[in-house]
Amino acid sequence: MKILHTSDWHLGQNFMGKSRVDEHEAFLSWLLKIIEKKQIEVLLVSGDIFDTGTPPNYALELYYNFLKKLSNIKSLITTIITAGNHDSVSTLKAPKQLLEVLNVHVITTGNEDENIIIPINKNNDLISIVCAVPFLRDSVIRESLSGITISEKEKLANNGIKAYYENCYKKALELKKDKNIPIIAMGHLTTVGSRSSQSERDIYIGGTIDIGGDYLASMFDYVALGHLHINQVVGNNEHVRYSGSPIPLSFSESKNTQKVNLVSFTQNEMSIEEIEVPLFRKLVVIKGNLETINNELTKIEDKNSWIEVHIKDDNAMYANNEIRQLASKLELTLLAVKIDKSEKQLKANELKVISLDELSVEQVFEKRLELENLEDKEFEKELLLNFKEVISKVQSL
Repeated sequence: MKILHTSDWHLGQNFMGKSRVDEHEAFLSWLLKIIEKKQIEVLLVSGDIFDTGTPPNYALELYYNFLKKLSNIKSLITTIITAGNHDSVSTLKAPKQLLEVLNVHVITTGNEDENIIIPINKNNDLISIVCAVPFLRDSVIRESLSGITISEKEKLANNGIKAYYENCYKKALELKKDKNIPIIAMGHLTTVGSRSSQSERDIYIGGTIDIGGDYLASMFDYVALGHLHINQVVGNNEHVRYSGSPIPLSFSESKNTQKVNLVSFTQNEMSIEEIEVPLFRKLVVIKGNLETINNELTKIEDKNSWIEVHIKDDNAMYANNEIRQLASKLELTLLAVKIDKSEKQLKANELKVISLDELSVEQVFEKRLELENLEDKEFEKELLLNFKEVISKVQSL
């Protein structure tokens, strides 16, 4: 059996005022060819299909056109899509029954109304079982109790997620019986020992979830994770992996190599191949003084690139103007100019303004709290915690 594991498409992303539609079109077209060429039987998409809960129409069109084209691939038995923290439950859920006609399973919340244990059958034989776990929202994994501390909330989340996976595994074993077939899990969360970039946001109220690769590896034959945008193995567990995003989603990911994971099961062994995704557009980060940055700009041959520069110069204001003029002359797309945080010149203060495109909703709220300069830091933490709970509830609509 051949499984292709991908995640974090973020269709509809608006990147500093720029659409990613061309990049996503190129990726989905490439993905269809890979599925057909490699004779993939099961496609797993582990969350964050869309960038926001209200994706633009062109993003929805890309999504549905892709799923329709999947039905023409003879080797493909089924596609399983789970919701991520960026996804709207209602948006993904609306066409759920219609998509099942195309052998596409969409799991949105993982609550009691959804059957997340999906048997994979080929020629009337059970060949594997997928525990299709989406991003588990608070309402599924823990009670919302007033008056509890942040650490208590973390403990509730940890216990709730672990209990959920253990219950899934138990149900999968009951279905498996004595068959020698793999049990595969999906997930959308941050695990202990994994590497993140700067574009993922905390998805559980209270902070880090203390779930590692060893815990998941002890139950499942392969774990297809989403949320982190770097393709990686979790700890020393070769079969617990993130596929990462198919395109770089922030300048902090400019040096990443985008990949999808091809997982092959034979009767006695499993093999994993990381397939590199072609890069449609480069994100380029240049750091240094005026001379260094100008030299690097002149070396850029790909006019399709998007560029961010970090200035560390004695005259940052002058350097900013010169860099922008050169980029325009070279017909380069300069999306952001930042002054190095160590820059002490007062003249550069106005250049330190951060675009809202670079901040998450939570970061905007945190910056607003900073302006209040509250003396009671515990009260400040509680405000931030309550705000995150509101955001979580809004995102689950």
